[in-house]
Amino acid sequence: MEVQSKIQSLAIKTLKLEAESVLQLTEFIDNQFESIVDLIHQSNGRLVVTGIGKSANIAQKMVATFNSTGTPSMFMHAADAIHGDLGIVQKDDIVICISKSGNSPEIKVLAPLVKSMGNVLIGMVGNLGSDLAAKSDFILNTTVRKEACPNNLAPTSSTTAQLAMGDALAVCLMEKRGFSDRDFARYHPGGALGKRLFVKMSDLLPAEKAPAVDVSASIQEAIVEISAKRQGATAVIESGNLLGIVTDGDLRRMLHAGKNMSELSLVEIMTRSPKSISGDELAVVGFELMEKHSITQLIVTDEQGKYSGIVHLHDILREGIF
Repeated sequence: MEVQSKIQSLAIKTLKLEAESVLQLTEFIDNQFESIVDLIHQSNGRLVVTGIGKSANIAQKMVATFNSTGTPSMFMHAADAIHGDLGIVQKDDIVICISKSGNSPEIKVLAPLVKSMGNVLIGMVGNLGSDLAAKSDFILNTTVRKEACPNNLAPTSSTTAQLAMGDALAVCLMEKRGFSDRDFARYHPGGALGKRLFVKMSDLLPAEKAPAVDVSASIQEAIVEISAKRQGATAVIESGNLLGIVTDGDLRRMLHAGKNMSELSLVEIMTRSPKSISGDELAVVGFELMEKHSITQLIVTDEQGKYSGIVHLHDILREGIF
């Protein structure tokens, strides 16, 4: 049995202390928390999140999360706020002020200024006897029993608790708004999720003419078409209609079997009624179809069901959808 080193033990202790601090927050989820969610949900303004020191870093992360999940938010550094940036706060905005002690000099100056402007002040605070707690209209309690820091000084458990409480608030607001995966994708169009929900099979079709040969073409002509279009396959067409598909795998199997190419026709080696998909279908659906049938190419059809082209598995992967 492997013996834990002092460093390993300390790391585990840190994680356990922080996990306990987060779990303890469940005791503070009450009617006031729900009122805060309702207040923000019904607000016509933005959510301005502020803090000092490490709490300011947490505030920035919270703003990023709120903005990406449908709650318009803005970060305001508490120190800058009392030196001119307080103009960020507009009439209908709600202010969340984050502080472990609730008694930092900047917070003591900022809190009454926010109140004097008529804005709702929500204190995310770890000290219910603090100046911030006393001046806040609502409180998000992030009290922790002990910092994970060996000296019980460096913000560790407390900032983890702040971060987790912010996530809980964001998730509840998402639920209130009925925020869906498609909404999330709209705010993240460049990410993998956005592409999964927006990129269609037709978007992946190569710009050049779709690979196709007439059913009367020779196998050599089919090989040339496959090589030229670089899709690993070509459609076989008869009177303008899709008859089948010939892949590079079909050709390799034919050669492995020792068949004479000059004695075979395309009809003998092609796959009839190949798997196909509408160009309007999402690329993720095409990927799932490829996986299901263990294939690497899919025939893509237009609105009338006519052959449009071929999408290769690599086209989907290259797009960064997965």
